[in-house]
Formats: sequence, C-alpha cells, structure tokens
Amino acid sequence: MLRYSFLFLLISTVLTASAQNAYQAAANRLAADPSLKNGSLSISVIDVESGRLLASNEPERSLSPASNLKILATASALVLLGPDYRFQTRLECDDALSEEGVLSGNLYLSGFGDPTLGSPLMEGALPMDALLERLRMAVQQAGIRRIEGNVVGDASAFGSNSSVGSWQWEDMGNYYGAGAWALNMHENLHYLLFQQQGELGATPPIVRIEPEVFGLKFINEVASAARGSGDNAYIFGAPYQFNRYVRGTIPVGSGIFTIKGSIPNPPLFAAQWLRQSLAMVGILSAGASNRVSGRPGSGRRQLYTHYSPPLSDIVNRTNMESVNLYCEAMAKVIGWEKRGEGSTAAGLETIRSYWEEQGLNLEGCYLSDGSGLSEANAVTSLFLARLLRLMALKEEAFFRPFYESLPLAGRSGSLKNTLKGTAAEGNLRAKTGTLERVRALSGYATARNGRLLAFSIIVNNYAGSGGAIRQKMERFMLELCKN
Repeated sequence: MLRYSFLFLLISTVLTASAQNAYQAAANRLAADPSLKNGSLSISVIDVESGRLLASNEPERSLSPASNLKILATASALVLLGPDYRFQTRLECDDALSEEGVLSGNLYLSGFGDPTLGSPLMEGALPMDALLERLRMAVQQAGIRRIEGNVVGDASAFGSNSSVGSWQWEDMGNYYGAGAWALNMHENLHYLLFQQQGELGATPPIVRIEPEVFGLKFINEVASAARGSGDNAYIFGAPYQFNRYVRGTIPVGSGIFTIKGSIPNPPLFAAQWLRQSLAMVGILSAGASNRVSGRPGSGRRQLYTHYSPPLSDIVNRTNMESVNLYCEAMAKVIGWEKRGEGSTAAGLETIRSYWEEQGLNLEGCYLSDGSGLSEANAVTSLFLARLLRLMALKEEAFFRPFYESLPLAGRSGSLKNTLKGTAAEGNLRAKTGTLERVRALSGYATARNGRLLAFSIIVNNYAGSGGAIRQKMERFMLELCKN
C-alpha cells in the first residue's frame, strides 16, 4: 500500500510540474509576440490551494487594468457590506402637515447610493414608472394633498462630486461615464433616438429622448456612415451641464437608431419626475429641486423606505455586464458605511486598509476609482491573482456570489462566445477589461487535474487590433484548462 501511495504522489508531482511548465511556456510565447515589442505584459497564475506562483511574466509591473478593477470593487463590497446588503432610499417630508393635508415644507427623496433605483435593466429592481407609483401611493397614504414647498432630490449624503477628476471628457456624457450620486435614478442614463438617413454623410435628426430629461439640449453633429458600421456616436458633456454635443457616426438606414447618454443631474431628474407623478393625481407642489451639499436632514417624517435587490445580485450584473455605475456606487457606500464619508477617496482607502489587513500587498497599485474607467488606475497582475486567491479561500457565502458573477467561457457575459467547444468552456471564469490600448482578463481556471487556478493577464500599449491581442490572451487561458 505504501508503494502505491508513493507512486501516486510521484505521478501527481510529475503531472503538476508538467502543467506548470506548460503554463510558463504559454506565458513566454505570449510575452514574445511581436505585437508586444513596444508594449507591456503582466501575467500571474497562482494555485489557489497552495498559493504557489505557477507561471508569470513581469508579475509586479504596474499597468492599467481597465474594468478588471471591478474585481476589487465587487469583492470588497461583498466582504465589507455583506452579500445580503440592500441600498436604501427614503421618502421623507418636513414635519409640518396640517389636518387638511397641506404640507407647508418640502417632500424629500433621500438617496444613500442605490445604483439600481428605477433601473430599466436590473432584474429585481422596480422600473422607474412602478417606483414612482409606489412613491406616489406613500404620499397619498400619508394624507398629503398639497405641497407648499418643493419636491427635493436629496443627494447630500455623498455630496456634489459624482465623477472622478481623471475621467476623460469624451466619456462623461455617455452612459458608462455617468458617475454616481447618493440619489441615482434610471441608472443615470437616457436613450437618445435618431432617425437614420439613407445618404452617407447626412445628419440623422434626433427624434426624442427617453425618458424625458427636462432642459437637456443637444447640438447634433452626428453623420451617417456605412451600413453596419455600428454605434460610433459620442455625447460630450459633464455633470450638471444641460447643453451637450453629440458627435461621431451612426449607420445609414431607414429605422430608429438608439444610443445611451448620461443624465446630467440625477437627483434633480428624480425630483422632477416625482413632482410630475404627484401632479397627475392632483398633488401640486411649488417646484422641484436637488440638494447635493451639507448632511442628510434630520427631524423629518419618514413616509416610505425603498430597498434595492441584494448586493449579491447587483454584483452579478456588475461583473457580467461591466457596469461602471454600480462599482462607483459600491466604493462610495463602503466609505459611507465604514467611515461616515460617502466619497470615492474614503471608499478606496477603506478597501486598501481591509486587504492590507488580510495580508495582501498593494505595492504598485494606484487606485483612482471603483470601475476602472480612469486611466490613472494601475495595478499588478500579481495583486489581482492574489486577491482572487484570497476570495476563493473566503467563506462560501462570500466566494460563491463573487465566483458566479464572473463571465463563464462559452456560456455567459463577455465570454459567452469565447473558447466555445474547447477545454475552457464551462471551466474558466474571467472579468474582461477594455480601454484604448488596454486589454485585461482576470479570473479562475479549473485545470485538467481539477485544481483551481487564479490568474491575471494585463496588456498595455500593444500593436495591432484589440481583437487580435484578445485572441492571443484567450489562447493562453486555454492552456490553463488543457494542462
């Protein structure tokens, strides 16, 4: 029996060494690719159980991770807030209601970071129309018949700074650069609909904005490009700016073509729509306004508290669909809950401190936001791989929702059409990351012997197309599952 145990151990050791050599050989091939002659590549592959580094290439090189930074934001939110955490939004009023139902003060919709409030996209969240109906019913049930003050969108918990200073001008007017307030609504996005034209170079007119964003105006400089050329239109405008330029191209055609933009002032937008909803049932008010400074009001009468879907569900959509807003909200809420400050800086400092206490070295990591949109972010592949390993060693309640939130090769999310019909299909989960001249993939691979590997691959300043370098990175990931 001892002899057979020894043979099994010997065979296992040989197989592990063979796989490790295959991983390193694949890393070396990728590093030697001509497209990276003037670029940078960081690779780390770690055996989750033992913590051994099985393959690497410049593992401590600081590079822009793009959306791979969402791994840090979502993992941190799960462990610091808990998978069952629910964001709150409160409907409140000044305690000045007469017997006749006249509110002599204001009605407040007070936010505490829920990025799914009124979302048209998040499963389990009330869409905006249903949410407004519920809020309206709460006002009616409170006996309010008229509001002498304003309907106020109160986002003071997180202040007025919704975005990050290093975000690019060409991003902030588009839905993915919307930023996060304490009071968000409709994912802080609107749909901009164009009537396509049949002639190349013609300007497609704007048909409408859905939902209506009161006061929002566009200077339309969009041109018609070749059929099938896709959405290459960008909206230019910063938070609180209601005059915006839209430039670029959409394809020629005869139908309606839709792009997504950011709402300039979501707290005001929420107040305006709530005021309009109340007016439809005869509950009039003096106006609509927003509050983005000071501290959340005290001494108010609470009429209704709305809760988001559980954080575990929000994390799932965050990583599957790479939703920037959700990560920015998570960072701020972590700061609010743990330090009483709903800012990106407070959230990131809390995140950094927590992981350092867990023994994770953040040397070479420079954090500017929660989503990875800022090109000022930099991390190492070794940091991300070690973070992934630490999450895999957490309790099932934390690890399972995190693991299942990562796209599955050949099956879901941004990897749905990746490595289909290969050893990686169903055995590899990874978050993608994409910025100009940045590609990143980090996640977990199940090796042929069943061992779980944590890996990270980050490429910056490659030559050639993004699609071509992505295919080369995918071939490396396939080796992790084949061996």
